[in-house]
Amino acid sequence: MVTVDMDGTLVGPDGQVSARNLAAMHAAERAGVEIVIATGRRHSYAMKVLRGLGLNEENGLITSNGAVIRTVGAELLGRSLLRRETGEWLCRQIGEFRRALLVTFDRVMADGDDTHGALVVEGAEELQGSIGKWMTANARYIEKVVPIEESLGREGMIQMMLCGTIERMREAEALLLTDPKVLGVGLAPLRRAEVRREGVEAPAVLPEAALHRTEYPERDLCIVDILPAGCSKGTAVMELAGRRGLKAEEILAIGDNWNDVSMLDAAGSAVLMGNAPPDLKEIAAGRGWVVGSRHDADGVAEVIEAALDDALEMPVMARSGKSD
Repeated sequence: MVTVDMDGTLVGPDGQVSARNLAAMHAAERAGVEIVIATGRRHSYAMKVLRGLGLNEENGLITSNGAVIRTVGAELLGRSLLRRETGEWLCRQIGEFRRALLVTFDRVMADGDDTHGALVVEGAEELQGSIGKWMTANARYIEKVVPIEESLGREGMIQMMLCGTIERMREAEALLLTDPKVLGVGLAPLRRAEVRREGVEAPAVLPEAALHRTEYPERDLCIVDILPAGCSKGTAVMELAGRRGLKAEEILAIGDNWNDVSMLDAAGSAVLMGNAPPDLKEIAAGRGWVVGSRHDADGVAEVIEAALDDALEMPVMARSGKSD
């Protein structure tokens, strides 16, 4: 299995998948490798790029940073929901940052598209200033609800999202992390089974939410996703791998940002893109991750092509008695 992040990894600066990246993925599929897209995007927004690429519809598609697992063909395999009470508490906790808040609901139809109300905001001015193009592209799904708490009882709440400058969002993240009910997903993410497990003594305060940070230094943009505790790309990848009967050492992960850390850490082999934030690159060596090429230089294709070449060479090496 090869798990690939989208923005900053598979997708180039033009918002598209390059011909070489796509050819490499198709070659992997022909070799019996499942290509799993693992993204912070919700399913509908991911499919705006993936639809029409000819990927196997049975392939896994992990969205909302691990909160939802579907196939490319939109079959639901699993999802985790934020509790209404947790959402209401978070709205109170974020204080002034609620102007930068957006709530996501899993409202995917059979064709993989969303319905109106999949995205809810209380006000759009601050969000327009930080993610204006995204707001325009998703305008038909966005509903304004004042106060935003009135929307939280709807079925399918999977994610809350804060957007702004890197400095401002790090302040928001620090504020949320002052409460033990909120976890930061990092190098040792809490596994979903550890949140509520029969027969295991519960912590003094049961975690309710987990933060996933994505930074784009060149745009001075940071996105802080708030998911149910125990959700991450890493947990979703291992859940899907379990369905496929695969072990961690049979997984290659490719990503570029902080929200990919759990996935890179869970996989047997991991590649961090050359365009990753500098401080994340500093961590890569200590974690045993390879730093590859950039997303605007077909970095994903280079990794997959090399992996397929290595797989073809292994039987020859074994017969000759060689090893690396």
